[in-house]
Amino acid sequence: MFTGIVETTGRVAAIQAEGTNLTFTIESSLANELKVDQSVSHNGVCLTVTSVSGDGYTVTAVDETLKKTNLGHVQVGHRVNLERCMPATGRFDGHIVQGHVDQTGLCTNVQDLDGSWLYDFEYGPSHGDMAEHGNVTVEKGSICINGVSLTVFNSTDNTFRVTIIPYTYEHTTFSDLKAGDVVNLEFDIVGKYIKKMLAGYR
Repeated sequence: MFTGIVETTGRVAAIQAEGTNLTFTIESSLANELKVDQSVSHNGVCLTVTSVSGDGYTVTAVDETLKKTNLGHVQVGHRVNLERCMPATGRFDGHIVQGHVDQTGLCTNVQDLDGSWLYDFEYGPSHGDMAEHGNVTVEKGSICINGVSLTVFNSTDNTFRVTIIPYTYEHTTFSDLKAGDVVNLEFDIVGKYIKKMLAGYR
């Protein structure tokens, strides 16, 4: 379990194809604190550490993960947001994040507001191969974008906005994000349960 509070970013040092899987070598300041079998969120995707060496470590994404997330778009040199799983004694500074991406979305616009940044996103069937998953956002609700816990506003059926403060902009990959980029979306788990329960009464 995660909280969507990114600890640091890592740089993709190598990508190795193994059948339909991809193994990523990540260089990060967290590497010397990691151990094999530990769960780490990479752009919001929970992956298991398979080896650690010096300032780098490896994780593997299977075909199913590559199809449902943006990890298949990641290239050597790209940065990824990193968060270790939450300790039992930790605080929930973000919201409940499972590290299970629901679907990808598209960044449609970025505005520099001279002190903050406004990002527009859309998701759903308008993206060709992005099937309708029935996911929803609510005004002032939580969303996890590339592993970052954020608050939604201007919520519609398949679009929403978020505002990024300077600290988040500087300490996550949001400073790399531009219009046209694909992002990982994990919708609020409470909202997903409620939606499913209400569907049973239709």
